[in-house]
Amino acid sequence: MLYWLTALSDGGDVFNLFRYITFRAGGAFMTALIFGFLFGKPLINVLRKRQGKGQPIRDDGPEGHFSKAGTPTMGGLLVVGALLTATLMWARWDNPFVWLVLFVTLAYGLIGFADDYAKVSKQNTKGVPGKVRLALGIMIAVIAALWAAAYHPAPLQNQLALPVFKDTLINLGIFYVPFSICVLVGAANAVNLTDGLDGLAIMPVMIAAGTLGVIAYAVGRVDFTEYLDVHYVPGTGEILIFCAALFGAGLGFLWYNAPPAAVFMGDTGSLALGGALGAIAIATKHELVLAIVGGLFVVEALSVIIQVLYFKRTGRRVFLMAPIHHHYEKKGWAEPQIVIRFWIISLILAMIGLATLKVR
Repeated sequence: MLYWLTALSDGGDVFNLFRYITFRAGGAFMTALIFGFLFGKPLINVLRKRQGKGQPIRDDGPEGHFSKAGTPTMGGLLVVGALLTATLMWARWDNPFVWLVLFVTLAYGLIGFADDYAKVSKQNTKGVPGKVRLALGIMIAVIAALWAAAYHPAPLQNQLALPVFKDTLINLGIFYVPFSICVLVGAANAVNLTDGLDGLAIMPVMIAAGTLGVIAYAVGRVDFTEYLDVHYVPGTGEILIFCAALFGAGLGFLWYNAPPAAVFMGDTGSLALGGALGAIAIATKHELVLAIVGGLFVVEALSVIIQVLYFKRTGRRVFLMAPIHHHYEKKGWAEPQIVIRFWIISLILAMIGLATLKVR
């Protein structure tokens, strides 16, 4: 919205700053951060009053989690609210990729909200049936895939770009939509599975968003893409503003989610943010790089898949408990120790993901 202040500029005044994506990204970051600080405490008070007993705790979970009973959930409302406000204030409204990412974020957030509401109102951990969540997630992913393809340059439509390999594209054809479904649904649910300890999911999401924001800015500038030998996707640079807003919103939420958490993100936040990462990867044609940058989420999801499949086949478990962060809890690691070490791993993976821009 504030971009339109450039119409008042003569090219040499303060209004000219609003032309620059980097300036508006900084504004989006600060707006989302301030939003989180201003509305975090009031929202937590409302959630605590409305929810009463808070998020239900699994009976078969780690023993240390029973002390968290009564903590309110749906804290993702704070993140999504800050993210939406900051993005709409600072991003260009005529950019289709911004609206694509916002659509996916809000749509998956609504699924998560319905799931959280069902859990809190019924005071059980089941929520919305898994098949219903999956069906809705697939519908959103189909819309997003077709939306992205419609605005990609013709040479990139329905193509899969390979990191490291210069100018290499794989034509997915009719399999582009199913592939995009895997990316979006997989990212949303992987972040959801990771969100099991105080502060565990939000920082890796912020790290991944920051990394993808740099990538989006690079692939949206023709001079950068020529230098880096990556594919040029016009318009994606504006996604940096969304990513900066996500980073600021994440910091604002982490202020209240740091151990011991005053509020949980809930599915409202984890599904929304996971979907957002998937949407950014699809928009920028960096789906495979997302698997590197978000490698922690991939490992968390794989640990659950491996555990379930192995148990069904043999009746035994590979991990003491899945997702894998619970495995380390069972081994005696302290919660802050797990969280900080997983943050470090996320940062290392982000650096590797960024390196793929130059390694060709």
